[in-house]
Amino acid sequence: MMSVAEFTLPLIVTTPDAWAEDALEDLDSLLNDHAHLEKKAGQNALELLHRWPEPSPPENWTAAMTAVAKDEVEHLGIVLRLISRRGGRLTKSHRNDYASALRRLVRPGGEAETIDRLMVSALIEARSCERFEILSRCCPDPQLARVYGGLWASEKGHYLSFIDLARQVADRTDVEEDVEIRWKDMLASESRIIQEQRPGSRMHSWYS
Repeated sequence: MMSVAEFTLPLIVTTPDAWAEDALEDLDSLLNDHAHLEKKAGQNALELLHRWPEPSPPENWTAAMTAVAKDEVEHLGIVLRLISRRGGRLTKSHRNDYASALRRLVRPGGEAETIDRLMVSALIEARSCERFEILSRCCPDPQLARVYGGLWASEKGHYLSFIDLARQVADRTDVEEDVEIRWKDMLASESRIIQEQRPGSRMHSWYS
């Protein structure tokens, strides 16, 4: 398996360890936010499962989306157990301004929408991957640090699956815009959006 040192994410703006110091100040809130993100990630994969592009979807579309959804549900279970052990429970309401801003980049209709949704999913997984690696190093709880280390590897795989599928869809359709140019534009937008987020104990916050 590729180590953290051997793997480079495409993110333009990297998160400093100072973010983890802010986020870990309220671990209960961080875990609650994390659980909601895992739930939404699973829902996203299931939604995409039924949106395969016609007439020639990537051969691994169903297998990839099913695998991601299964992983996210397992991750949700892990985080919910951590919350329960600390005497808490999942809140009903949740908002993620970071993901909402990224979704506004999606072009409506046709294969362009499918490609953009896949790229947004890849961006979220890539940023989460980066954040889990930081938490695995900065979290003072050894057990939780190991959990974050394991999640880093999983999110890396999800990021690679989503961006690979986006490229496959582009290769099979008559999308006018070069998919790599679109990806670079999305990465630039993500770098702006993440830095606009409020500080706090959230997976996709910025730092003070």
